[in-house]
Amino acid sequence: MAGHSQFKNIMYRKGAQDAKRAKEFTKLAREITVSAKLGQPDPAMNPRLRAAIAAARKASMPKDNIDRAIKKATGGDGADDYAEMRYEGYATGGVAVIVEALTDNRNRTASEVRSLFNKHGGSLGETNSVSFMFDRVGEIVYPAAAASADAMFEAALEAGAENVESDGEAHTITTSVDDFAAARDALETLFDSPDRSGLVWRPTTLSPLDADKAESVLKLIDALEDNDDVQKVFANFDLSEEVLASLTAA
Repeated sequence: MAGHSQFKNIMYRKGAQDAKRAKEFTKLAREITVSAKLGQPDPAMNPRLRAAIAAARKASMPKDNIDRAIKKATGGDGADDYAEMRYEGYATGGVAVIVEALTDNRNRTASEVRSLFNKHGGSLGETNSVSFMFDRVGEIVYPAAAASADAMFEAALEAGAENVESDGEAHTITTSVDDFAAARDALETLFDSPDRSGLVWRPTTLSPLDADKAESVLKLIDALEDNDDVQKVFANFDLSEEVLASLTAA
């Protein structure tokens, strides 16, 4: 088990679901607002906004919340001028971590992210200090039931994707950054909205962890994700089946 998305399934990380949901809605709304400001408020003309709205709908975010977030983009309110920031550092065990944030106060967010790294045995580095261990790619994920592996592979190839990995749970389609929006739109016309899609940092090298170090790394990632300004966290850890079993049994 490696990377970011899979560790969401570790049982002991289940927290206060209502609070998590409220934070998720806040972050989704912020992404919608920023996407609408950077492009156009019409999702048909703005691929990033279209993807942000799709993610919000997948999370069952109310339509009124989505509409309000789009309206904020055209309201001229300086308080909603968010900057996109990327922070890079190391967690316990030499695990490389990339943090993506949307913030209206760069100094505050940088200070908070640095403090979280230090508190959990990590260290915040300079920009590009760990990103060389990742590839920036587009990722589109469909449930396995959406299509057969062959059908998904053929459709993804036709849509301009670079790779498709299919197993019993999901089809994971990889694209270049430039081809992501077009590929996602093409696949959506065939298979409806994906479970998840977006630009991600995919690790090219992995750091294996024992149970103690894995717990420390996951606590750091939990703390980072709990920060209001942090949108996404990516890490290059690798957990064996034995370590995963010990964590889920805890």
